[in-house]
Amino acid sequence: MTRGRWSRRQRADGGMVTAELAAAIPALIFVLLVAVNAVMIGIDQVRCVDAARAAARAAARGDSAQAVQEVGARAGPSGSAVSVAAGGAMVTVTVSAPVPGPFGWLVGGQPLRASATTPVEDADPAP
Repeated sequence: MTRGRWSRRQRADGGMVTAELAAAIPALIFVLLVAVNAVMIGIDQVRCVDAARAAARAAARGDSAQAVQEVGARAGPSGSAVSVAAGGAMVTVTVSAPVPGPFGWLVGGQPLRASATTPVEDADPAP
């Protein structure tokens, strides 16, 4: 290629990089936001599991229902709801919380939920 041809070709392609970046940057930002929201959802799910376990331990010890709900709400993500179901020698605690961020469709629009079941401890162990 001669110098004149190369120069004309370079001028014709001069704005292509800018146009490609203008199209790619919003898509990259969207993907990044979805990834960050997915991490937030994962963290809140783990917090629901931890809260359910902590509240189930409190219920198994014989703490009051209000104390169990406080333990679960304190350990869970913001806006979490705690329910306690005792049946026989077992107690089940369920913690549910709203999905954080704008991308709730990542989990099908369902709230985050975790349950823990543990045996009730005897208040007076046999000698």
